[in-house]
Amino acid sequence: MEKAKDKSKRTPIRVGISIGDINGIGPEVVIKALNDSQMLADCTPVIYASSKTINFHKKRVHAGEFNYVTVSSADEIKNRKINIVNVWDDEVPIELGKITESGGSHALKSLDCATKDLASGKVDVLVTAPISKEAMAKAGFKFPGHTEYLADMAGEEEALMLMVAGNLRVGLVTTHMALKDVPAAMTIEKIHGKIKAFEQSLRKDFGIRRPKIAVLGLNPHAGENGKMGDEEQEVIAPSISKAKNEGIMVFGPYPADSFFGSSNRFNFDGILAMFHDQGLSAFKAIAFDEGVNFTAGLPVVRTSPDHGTAFDIAGKDLASGASMRHAIYLAMDVYRNHQLEKEINADPLEITPPKEYERKERKGKPGPKGGDKSKVETAKKSAPPKSEEKKEQSHTETAPKGEEAPVEEKKSENPSGEAES
Repeated sequence: MEKAKDKSKRTPIRVGISIGDINGIGPEVVIKALNDSQMLADCTPVIYASSKTINFHKKRVHAGEFNYVTVSSADEIKNRKINIVNVWDDEVPIELGKITESGGSHALKSLDCATKDLASGKVDVLVTAPISKEAMAKAGFKFPGHTEYLADMAGEEEALMLMVAGNLRVGLVTTHMALKDVPAAMTIEKIHGKIKAFEQSLRKDFGIRRPKIAVLGLNPHAGENGKMGDEEQEVIAPSISKAKNEGIMVFGPYPADSFFGSSNRFNFDGILAMFHDQGLSAFKAIAFDEGVNFTAGLPVVRTSPDHGTAFDIAGKDLASGASMRHAIYLAMDVYRNHQLEKEINADPLEITPPKEYERKERKGKPGPKGGDKSKVETAKKSAPPKSEEKKEQSHTETAPKGEEAPVEEKKSENPSGEAES
């Protein structure tokens, strides 16, 4: 286990947190998740809201001491402190448990500011508290959810939504879509693309070198050879075959009703479901309190708790901060995996172009005193050839005392003055 002393030496990860709907449990779970001094050894939380809004919810939460610093922008954040960026300063009407345009507009302000700072590198990762899609729509939000919004912000056609709890990772082919529209949205290209994105995420984000993926069917009993639908035979199976031909370890389609209840799920690093409730109903039944929503396939790291705004218990101090805490830790883990991958793939040797290398070599060799270029050239011209110098040396050394060396006799016989071979 890593010692606290070692943790304090490394740079803390700057975790941007959008506050979500201020009428829901978002602020409450953020306060409860961060009410742990050990977390600050590893990260610097940056909450995008206002100190007035946080104080309103703080009074309704029995979370002990919750100390923070208020800053006007992420440029002023203090390391290993809870920072609140004042996205708005005005008094905001908070109506706990109600879906309002004000709740949606302030959630959108928080999200916009946080994503801009993420894109500019002022924070390292993003963790989003839950929003109300109805309230956001009233405020002019044009996306079904965070996943689609962030994919658009990153310039990606679509991202992969993953639900994560320990070694249980469930991906979705379709996300926020009516069930009647799902079969038409399932194409070989779409499912194949999700399989590839899932495999890449498992390698890059989770550090699994050779991940194994299970793919679920769409129909009961995975279609039972066409008796209950032909999507498995016509669309899903060809997608799996295409991915296998590319070297991806993917298997299926498996019947969804029995898969999660069997021990077979422990044989895989990831499970790909066809639609929202097929994957999430089983996932939340297994790991509701610790589940995390992770958006894969983006150039940035984003997580969120796996629950919603829970308007029915807002302000009652009943919400758990566990899922939000897990979301923060997962974001940090993925960020470190990205850094580690960069270090592993970085070339440790500095490549010097040949001309520059020769110039450095010549520069390092000592020359005649004074450093005059003309003197250097003169010295080179006046110096005898190395081969001739060596020959004279060897003949002189082997000649007997008192006798002339043979080389001298040959020189006297040669009128041109050149040494004979």
